[in-house]
Amino acid sequence: MTNVLLSTDSTDLQTRVHEAAGGSCIAVPSHPLPSAPAQLLAQVQHASLPDVLVLDATRAPHDALALAARFDRELPGTGLVLIGDPAALSIAAMRVGVRDVLPADVDVESLRTALLRVGHAVRSRRAQPDEAAVVATPLSAPGRVLTVLSPKGGAGKTTMATNLAVGLAESAPGAVVLVDLDVQFGDVATALNLEAEYALDDVLQEHVLRDPIALKTRLTQHPSGLLVVCAPESPAAADAVTPEQVSALLSSLTAQFRYVVVDTAAGLEPRTLAALDHTTDPVLLTTFDVAGARGLGKEIATLRELGMLTNARQVLLNFADPKAGLSVSDVEATIRAKVDLTIPISRSVTASLNTGVPILFQRPKDPVAKQMRKLVTFYAETGARRAYGRHRAAA
Repeated sequence: MTNVLLSTDSTDLQTRVHEAAGGSCIAVPSHPLPSAPAQLLAQVQHASLPDVLVLDATRAPHDALALAARFDRELPGTGLVLIGDPAALSIAAMRVGVRDVLPADVDVESLRTALLRVGHAVRSRRAQPDEAAVVATPLSAPGRVLTVLSPKGGAGKTTMATNLAVGLAESAPGAVVLVDLDVQFGDVATALNLEAEYALDDVLQEHVLRDPIALKTRLTQHPSGLLVVCAPESPAAADAVTPEQVSALLSSLTAQFRYVVVDTAAGLEPRTLAALDHTTDPVLLTTFDVAGARGLGKEIATLRELGMLTNARQVLLNFADPKAGLSVSDVEATIRAKVDLTIPISRSVTASLNTGVPILFQRPKDPVAKQMRKLVTFYAETGARRAYGRHRAAA
């Protein structure tokens, strides 16, 4: 159960939040809004801190943002949600640690979903304080770069990348960024149901790459706490994206985030190779068919020759089907490498992509979600890799 503290003068909002929280909600007036967390909490006769604080920012948005910033600094174990105009508040809210901004007319079901999501992230952070605390910028050691690769399209790279990223963001909100490096036809934004104000071509401007604050304000925030660099709207814009820019972007992101997840285009085009120079953890993906396995075998051989195949790699076998006429050992023999994770074929993945809700959230008990959760846990539990680029070639 998620314990919710609501600050509002609206009886209608109080009713909706109370219902969404299943009755586990305490409401206090929002006018005047206290300037310090202790002043707000003094109004509540409760032995423990709330899991989620919902601030009504419709009347005094600047005061609500100021109070949210102090909560994020002084009581980071409480998740923050603002009620107000998402278009006007989202960027400023993201910068002060707010997990979600919901419109004033938000319905009960959307409120319930947001409260459950934020509450779950907060409890995960409390359970793992060392891992979940957002690392100050710059990081004491560069963040890890998890690059999802496949020699052909349609292998499920975007599904793997988005679910891996939102899964990591659950326990490390604000410390994970996902980059859509399929610059011509990337659909990370669609898979996550995001409307991006800025895209990759906006982020790659020289003055943005030099300024960490400017860079962060151009990232798109997902409700999970994940930050996203979306692909350009127009395929024509991709022509201006150079490997050197990709390298500069990843250098900047790894200085500020614990995890950088990269979704790539099919094959090994120059921008993907630039990303591989920064990659600590290659995630190699193949489909459960002869063509897919042979393609991955060639890609692995190429990466080995280039010195870009690291011992930290994970090999994923997607769309596994016992009726396909192949076995996992057949695939392993073809690619000359061990398959680390087998992901079954499932119609739920298509439904997830169509609705823009990652399968980890939409169908957490689905076999695909369970396997993806194993991958998330693997990366969340393993220590940071310190070696980088071509110098870490696997034998």
